[in-house]
Amino acid sequence: MKRISRTGKAGLRVRLFLFWSLASCTVSRSEEPSIPSSWYETLRTFGEKRNWGQNDPVPAYERELVSLIREHILATSQKEEQAFENFEESIPESKASFAMVAIKGGEFTMGSPANEPGRKGDEDQRKVAVSSFWMGRHEVTWELYLPFADASKRIPRRFLNGAPRDVQPRKLLDWISSPTEFYTSPDFGMGLDENYPAIGMTQHAANKFCQWLSLQTGRFYRLPTEAEWEYACRAGTTGPYSCPADQLGDFAVIDPDQTRTGYERVGTRKPNPWGLFDMHGNVWEWCLDGYTSTLPWQTTADPWIRAKQRYPRVARGGSWYDLADDARSARRLFSHPNWNLQDPQNPQSLWWLVDAEWLGFRVVHPQEIPSEEDMFEAWNTGAMHRQENDVIP
Repeated sequence: MKRISRTGKAGLRVRLFLFWSLASCTVSRSEEPSIPSSWYETLRTFGEKRNWGQNDPVPAYERELVSLIREHILATSQKEEQAFENFEESIPESKASFAMVAIKGGEFTMGSPANEPGRKGDEDQRKVAVSSFWMGRHEVTWELYLPFADASKRIPRRFLNGAPRDVQPRKLLDWISSPTEFYTSPDFGMGLDENYPAIGMTQHAANKFCQWLSLQTGRFYRLPTEAEWEYACRAGTTGPYSCPADQLGDFAVIDPDQTRTGYERVGTRKPNPWGLFDMHGNVWEWCLDGYTSTLPWQTTADPWIRAKQRYPRVARGGSWYDLADDARSARRLFSHPNWNLQDPQNPQSLWWLVDAEWLGFRVVHPQEIPSEEDMFEAWNTGAMHRQENDVIP
């Protein structure tokens, strides 16, 4: 990067849950159950080059894996009733931690008024209601992301489409597709220490990080929907920004003079009224939605525009590279193939974007655990839908 039968299935889930429990603890794993041979056969076929780019690169075992993780999340939620308040989360594998902010649900006006300076034509206003959720206080940093992403330190290594090669995975955590190797510095030379925001990943890679995180923590994590993101960004405000426009420099890492050469560490500016940092600027942030320019939503309660093609998807918030108008609360950016224009590989990476050094993400944890189908789509939508079906606005 530059820039089976019902009985058999039930038995399988029991064995896999035991495997996960053992793999996640410090107890002896000498008697761990074996991964089903069908999963390995899926990987063998999945890794064949002749299939790359011809089918949606979501392996057949993924639905069973999602079901297993959901059962674990449900069991965890029954054991620990979580109070609706801010909390600190720790990742068992890396010991890195991050803060989550409780966002009480409500109704707000999404979009921008016709007279807002810098307004784009895809920001029509409408009333939207969102349910309560938690959102990351900061963007996901390299400290959080690198243990998931650094393929040079992980076995197995992976093909471009994410299929493991050389060594077959033996731990359940390794069955969650993770990025292929960097082919240049992932930070584009801007700084890779623990407090810089992770950048340059595709929406698929961000989704898979959320799945990786969920398996370890027993809490469901995903990308925010556009509605959740804007609701949290506005934090009860109605103007272009969640702060007075003449004070934006105190709250946002942007580039009004077109001289900035890179991002800043997270949390260097003031937070918005709900305690979230860098909602304006620093890096654009992936959302879960597919992009439509006219927003023909059939529901205004917890809306989620489910993507129908690989491109375009939505990012929000503006970046260190942008002017103030791009950091507005209502500003929407849609993904484009040219974000990976310089990737020399064939097929191009499903995980890294060569030309998106200004793009990152943050995570949310909804108060309600979703259905298995919604969980599957939230973690796999970035890899679904063929490239040739893409429609660019």
